Amino acid sequence: MPDLIAKFGLLAGGYDVLFCDVWGVVHNGVAAFPQACEALIRFRRAGGTVILITNAPRPGASVQPVLDDFGVPREAYDTIVSSGDVTRGIVVARPDRRVFHLGPQRDLPIFDGLDVEFAPSGTADYVVCSGLFDDTTETPADYRELLSAMRARALFMVCANPDIVVERGDTLVYCAGALADAYAELGGEVLYCGKPHAPIYHAALAEASALRGAMPPRSRVLAIGDSIRTDLRGAASFGVDCLFVVSGIHGEEIGGGEASGLARLDAAFAAANVAPIAVVRRLEW
Repeated sequence: MPDLIAKFGLLAGGYDVLFCDVWGVVHNGVAAFPQACEALIRFRRAGGTVILITNAPRPGASVQPVLDDFGVPREAYDTIVSSGDVTRGIVVARPDRRVFHLGPQRDLPIFDGLDVEFAPSGTADYVVCSGLFDDTTETPADYRELLSAMRARALFMVCANPDIVVERGDTLVYCAGALADAYAELGGEVLYCGKPHAPIYHAALAEASALRGAMPPRSRVLAIGDSIRTDLRGAASFGVDCLFVVSGIHGEEIGGGEASGLARLDAAFAAANVAPIAVVRRLEW
């Protein structure tokens, strides 16, 4: 079992760069976590670099105003790298192809400035999935017919957000990853743009190199996240340490920190064949 530590500050001196998850670590989809923001600010003041790395299906630049609204201070991070940024690169590489956008209108900025022709699923050449059309009322079960029709046409899917669920306030809502996984189970071809897949980490490392003036060794990079599937697996695959936060989507597995909760969390790590460098209940200095 990884150590359950009280504060992130106990580890901070061993790292120069943070790849910090956003939703569930820095905010809950409604408001910022003040202690987490203060921890990131203190890390930066000590000379560290903070890259917010998020599976948000929008360009990193358009994520910033959302963080402003939630009360995340800009001094808490250096820049943002999103799965939306990676998705845009894939769309650019597929010119003259008609796109079916599977997702809510709020994600349309992912296509801003790109030469894209949209089409319905019946005539499109491929699909960009950024989420459910209405994640407040729908579940992946509502998409069985649509996904089956897409599979019948052998449409290639670009998943702009590999998360299955995220917190929104006190509830969990489905994300694009849930639809992409369902499509893959039908035999559909899916390319996942965000965590835990390597392209988003390479993009974040390039940003860190540009900000610091030199490529940081991966031994000096710490990922922080609350998802075993995306944050922990992604960090392990990329060869960087991970600090696991249990106040997010795996919060119920640890409960109040009692032995049984820690055992459940340890079992979840073992089942995924990954382990963090340490565990904290929430990100704070």
